[in-house]
Parts: sequence; structure tokens; C-alpha cells
Amino acid sequence: MTPQELTNKLDEIIDHSRTAVLATTDANKQSHMRWMTPAMLKFRPREIFAFSIPGSAKLDHIHTNHNVQWMFQSRDLREIITVEASANIIDNPSIKTELMEIIGHRLGIFWKANVGAEEFVVLETAIKHATYFLPMKGIRQNVNFA
Repeated sequence: MTPQELTNKLDEIIDHSRTAVLATTDANKQSHMRWMTPAMLKFRPREIFAFSIPGSAKLDHIHTNHNVQWMFQSRDLREIITVEASANIIDNPSIKTELMEIIGHRLGIFWKANVGAEEFVVLETAIKHATYFLPMKGIRQNVNFA
């Protein structure tokens, strides 16, 4: 599987499942996982984007250690993609607008969990490595992004 084929499959899974699990590591090397609402942008196909709130624990973790992991799965669990990535926090109005158009309608929980939040930033994660797993078939394919 090529990086392009993997990102196409990842985009398809995101479109259908609409959620993923993001794992970060804090200063004490303790891992933390949380559900996120990710998106991919056509002009940046090797990156995964999500929103966050300034001052959140997840952003503190990323400032300490930019290495993160994502886990994506199809609704029927027949396809699972795990991603190792390097995270960056950006505050770019054009990317915020584009992401809001793509996933804004899916952010109900995000806004309920962050009542009163007036600002938000974009979590940008650049894919370094991914594993595509078909558990029902026992097939696992590793894809490196150089």
C-alpha cells in the first residue's frame, strides 16, 4: 500500500466514522487518550486536523512531546488504521474556516465540553507512519511516510 492509497482509505474512514482516538503523552510520560473529530484537507493529504481549545491538557502534552498517535476504525470494525504523527498547534484563520466548513456540523460534543470557549486552535498532525489492519482477514500493512 502506498502513502496515497493509505491516505485515501483514511479519508474514507473519517468520512464514515466521523471520530477517532488521539493519544498524547504528558511530561511524566503518562499516555492520555480522547475521542476527537478529525478531518483531512485535500491540499494537505498527509496531515490530519482537529480543533482544540487553548490551555487544554492535550495542548500542554503536545508542547511537551509532539509525537502523537491516532486510531481510526470503520463502523463495522473491519478496517483499523493506526497513525504515528508529529503534532503542531496552528492558529491560521483560513484553515480554521475550511475545517469549520468540513466538520463544524459534527462538533456538538466539542462545544458542550468547552462551554464558553471563545477561541480555538487547530491541531495539525503530520503522518510519519501508519498501519492498515483488516482484523477479520488477519492482514496488516505498514506504510512509511518519508
